[in-house]
Amino acid sequence: MRNETSSVIGRILAFIRFSHTVFALPFALGAMVVAAHPWPPLRIFGLILLAMVFARTAAMTFNRLADWEIDKRNPRTAGRHRLITRATAFVLLALSSLVFVLVTRWINPLCFLLSPLALIIVFFYSLTKRFTAYSHFFLGLALGVSPVGAWLAVSGRFDIPPFVLSLAVIFWVAGFDLIYATQDYDFDKREGMHSLVVSFGIARSLILAQWLHAAMWLLLILFGALSHLGIAYYAGMVLIFPVLIFEHRTAQKMDIAAINRAFFNSNAFVGAVFVAAILLDKIVAQAHA
Repeated sequence: MRNETSSVIGRILAFIRFSHTVFALPFALGAMVVAAHPWPPLRIFGLILLAMVFARTAAMTFNRLADWEIDKRNPRTAGRHRLITRATAFVLLALSSLVFVLVTRWINPLCFLLSPLALIIVFFYSLTKRFTAYSHFFLGLALGVSPVGAWLAVSGRFDIPPFVLSLAVIFWVAGFDLIYATQDYDFDKREGMHSLVVSFGIARSLILAQWLHAAMWLLLILFGALSHLGIAYYAGMVLIFPVLIFEHRTAQKMDIAAINRAFFNSNAFVGAVFVAAILLDKIVAQAHA
């Protein structure tokens, strides 16, 4: 029974690509730490973590259900629908959405009030490839709401810095999604799916991805300035810059296996360094307070 349960959980985690949670989570946690004075309560940290996990689970499940038949025809994604049944996916969608809303209720009234809007935003991305080539930016928006949500969870109010960070996440995600979408160029073109890679071609899309990541890096610098962060944070930004360059040099080789490795490793590194730099900066600031 235990092995069977583990197998089911493993298939669900594979179905929603749980490992990719590392992309959005660091930016939410970074916003949380910056918004707190001096540190976020353990309760809020736990609730933000739960909200992030269940919101992403709901978003990924909705995406899988929306693209169920399309994924069957795409060689890269043909095995997704075999991991769990469609009925199980609907149950997973309902439960994860409900838990997300309940968690926000425990955070504060503003987060609870905005929780349906957050779900609408993260669900909407899955539909955009059917009518706009700018779906990459809607994916960015789906991940970009997390820093604003985390900031609201701690402070209970809107401020400029989390929106700057959100825009950085939008550009970051849109850039790496352009790189990732080069794998589906032939399929998307054949199926009539909208994508900037289809509209611009692979070469021009990769150039656009470079500009988006350059803008993302500058916005991270601006976020640090607006949040009055110190040298430790900017040292982290120095580390992030060459990793972005590595990711784009790898993408230009058009090696699918290498792109997948760079996609995960580089972006996981960016997120980890971002949150580590903020934590170190906060520790240094507290030590000198």
